[in-house]
Amino acid sequence: MITNNQPLLNDDVLLNIARDVLDIEAAALTALKNHLNTDFTQAVRAILACQGRLVVSGMGKSGHIANKIAATFASTGTPSFFVHPAEASHGDLGMITGDDVVLALSNSGNSDELMAILPALKRHGTRLIAMTGDVDSPMAKLSDIHLLVKVEKEACPMNLAPTASTTAALALGDALAVALLKLRGFNEEDFARSHPGGALGRRLLTYVHDVMRTDGDVPVVRSGASLTHALLEMSKKRMGMTAVVDSANTVVGILTDGDVRRLFEKGVDVRELTIDDVMHAAPHTITPDVLAVSAVQVLEAQRISQLLVADAAGTLVGALNIHDLFAAKVM
Repeated sequence: MITNNQPLLNDDVLLNIARDVLDIEAAALTALKNHLNTDFTQAVRAILACQGRLVVSGMGKSGHIANKIAATFASTGTPSFFVHPAEASHGDLGMITGDDVVLALSNSGNSDELMAILPALKRHGTRLIAMTGDVDSPMAKLSDIHLLVKVEKEACPMNLAPTASTTAALALGDALAVALLKLRGFNEEDFARSHPGGALGRRLLTYVHDVMRTDGDVPVVRSGASLTHALLEMSKKRMGMTAVVDSANTVVGILTDGDVRRLFEKGVDVRELTIDDVMHAAPHTITPDVLAVSAVQVLEAQRISQLLVADAAGTLVGALNIHDLFAAKVM
C-alpha cells in the first residue's frame, strides 16, 4: 500500500539510485550483445525475405515496446505495423496474412493473449519470430526463430517491474531494424521520404525550384539601365538585390543592398551611373533542380544573403534569399 509518510531521500541517494538503474540496464545490454548468435541473423534474413509485412505484437509493457519497434522498422525501410494481441482475438487477426512475418514479444514467453492467436497464425502459414526471456517457454517452442532476451535482474528493487528486460527487447528490436536498413541499402533520401514533415525530410526533399521566387517577384534590370532604375526595382521587389541580365535574359551581374550602402558612404552621385558601373559581374548562381540545402551551403560558404537561380545556359529563372530558405525550414 502506498502511503504519504515515505522517508525523504537526499540528492546523493537519488543519484545513486539512478546510477544503479543505469548500471543494471547497461549490464543487461552487454549480456545480450555477448550471447547473440545465428538466431539473430536468421531473423534478419526471414524479415528481409518477407513478401508481406512485418507484424509486431506484445501485451502490456512488451506491447509498448513492440509498438515502438514496429514504428522503427516502418521508418527505416521495412513495412511494419503493430497489432494488439487482445484485439487480434476479436477480429484483427484478419489483418495478418500468410505472407507476413510476426515478431511476438513476451518476457515470460507465456502471454495468454499471444498464445491465443499464435497457433492460428502458424496454421495459416505465417512465420513466427518470438522474442522472449525463456528458451523453454511455449512461445519459444512454437516459433520458427527464437530470440532470447534474458536479463539477470530487473532494475526494479523488487525485481518485478519490467525495466531491464524491456530495455533489452527494445535494443534488440533496434539492432534488427538497423541490420535490415543496411541490407536494403536504405539511405538518407529514403529516410526523408518516410519523414516528409521532419527537418531531415525538408532538407532532403525540398529543391531550389520549390522555394525560389519567379517571374514578376524577381528583381531584374537590363544591362545598361540607370542605377536609379535599378534602385527602384530593388525597392519594389524587396529582395535586397537585383539581377542584371542581357537581351537574352542571361545573367551578367548582381547589385545588392550592401553595394548601394557602400556607394552612398563614399558620397558617389548615383544619378550619373549605370548598373554596369557598379554591379558584380559573373555572380554566384545555382540551378533550380538541386536541393535547397545546396543553396544554403553556397550562401554560407560565400557569406552572401541572396542567390540568383539560372538554368544550364545561364538564363535567369528565379532568385532566393536567406529568408526564403528560413521560411521553407531548410536551414
